[in-house]
Amino acid sequence: MFFVKSFKKITVSLIFAFHNMLKPFYQQQFIEAGCDEAGRGCYAGPVFAAAVILSKDFYHPLLNDSKQVTEQNRNTLKLFIETHAVAFAVAMIGNDEIDRINILKASFKAMHNALDALKLQPELLLIDGNRFTAYKKIPHHCIIKGDSIYASIAAASILAKTYRDDYMRQLHEEFPQYNWKKNKGYGTAEHRSAIDKFGLCKFHRKSFNIQPTQVKLPL
Repeated sequence: MFFVKSFKKITVSLIFAFHNMLKPFYQQQFIEAGCDEAGRGCYAGPVFAAAVILSKDFYHPLLNDSKQVTEQNRNTLKLFIETHAVAFAVAMIGNDEIDRINILKASFKAMHNALDALKLQPELLLIDGNRFTAYKKIPHHCIIKGDSIYASIAAASILAKTYRDDYMRQLHEEFPQYNWKKNKGYGTAEHRSAIDKFGLCKFHRKSFNIQPTQVKLPL
């Protein structure tokens, strides 16, 4: 009985590990960088993007799409990626520029800025999602849910998410009424309620349809 239970436990563990294995690279000929963003759908704050180049033997058992990783494990992965990546860079575009050029263009611009900051120029880009504005003359592949398929994109998603979360905690100190240290600027019920009560602040994205729902009557 003990042997059967142990065998089942090992089998389940192996199946779980198999389903969470990320591909280490898209191809082997060219230097490739994974790119991803964080904060695209938020009501407030900047959008962050990261670009990461990994060695072919890079591996960490916790690495996955940042949305599938706990906050504690994301912070562990952040340090590991920064220590072991061949190159990485993170960039952000603030809410004012998001309002001027729209969130999609801002996300692409943040990725471009991150790529500009890499100490090593990649020869191929792996982009999470289905659209991208070409960067220089470097070929790219858009990969839907790429952060759960390729290690470099997953690493980029971890860095973009952790850097943005840290930034939103800093903004929380100035505007604690929106509780950004918890909701990170996303449109949670709590955040929407705070907008109704306190209105919008300078870090909210005015081009988003997030105006307070309560209409103030003239006195």
